[in-house]
Amino acid sequence: MKTLIIVIHPDPENSVVNKRWIEELNKYPEKYTVRDLHSLYPDERINIEQEQQLLTAHDQIVFQFPFYWFNCPPFFKKWLDVVLTHGWAYGNGSPYQLSGKKIALSISVGINEEDYQASGRYKYTLEQLTSPFEITFDYVKADYKTLFAFYGTEHQLSTERIEQSTLDYISFLEAL
Repeated sequence: MKTLIIVIHPDPENSVVNKRWIEELNKYPEKYTVRDLHSLYPDERINIEQEQQLLTAHDQIVFQFPFYWFNCPPFFKKWLDVVLTHGWAYGNGSPYQLSGKKIALSISVGINEEDYQASGRYKYTLEQLTSPFEITFDYVKADYKTLFAFYGTEHQLSTERIEQSTLDYISFLEAL
């Protein structure tokens, strides 16, 4: 079964890390269905039925996005609000369409990892800051997995680090 990768990046062409990840994912169309929400919905009018059909058709779903202002891009939140509907994803009598599906996050982070520690600059780990996603996906009975993160996109970005992160990302996806 292919993995659905939902990319929510407002400008992937100018994101060195996300752009490289997307390029690599697109080399394996037999393994990955890559959907760039911003290019599909430039007006942010989401085709709810199409998104739900894609979710139903895949057993593994990964949301790839940049982490800024200690959160996801607003379009991701909008997508969650309109696609994970009552009676489809949750609720009394709901078929819980995401039940048992493996769901993970793949995040590019501008700040260095040591800043996201209890003793660091921001006092919380990335796992703690993304816990609302875990709760959301638990609520719809999905199988939430650990996240994949690339830290320090604003600092010392080298070709070697980007290429290593790309290999690590593919390994992460294969281990889901």
